[in-house]
Amino acid sequence: MAVILVVEDEPLIRFLLLDELVDAGHTVIEAASALEAVAALGRCDHLDGMITDVDISGGLSGLDLMRLVTSTRPATSVWVVSGRDVRSQIDPGVFFLPKPYDYRELVYLVSERAHAKHMLATDQQRTG
Repeated sequence: MAVILVVEDEPLIRFLLLDELVDAGHTVIEAASALEAVAALGRCDHLDGMITDVDISGGLSGLDLMRLVTSTRPATSVWVVSGRDVRSQIDPGVFFLPKPYDYRELVYLVSERAHAKHMLATDQQRTG
């Protein structure tokens, strides 16, 4: 379905989210730090979405990654998760989920967004 970058420095949380996304049919790129995420972004030509925690290791915050992706890949959907209320710092069009969150709910939201983008692209191809 979609190619999703997951940026989470907590191994258990990252594993559980990856497992749910893969079970839903998504291709997942994982990053345990901001540095790994930036490297993955440099290697990845196609990315449908990124899920990032705000408080991550690696020199940048999840909010920094959000800004990087929204400015360089505006068609990429971004979900920011945090135990803190950072909604006032979220870019327009970016989704926010407070921690703790239900992994299945997040995967559902990712899947719905991927489906909507696919349908829009299909309609645009038809109308040319």
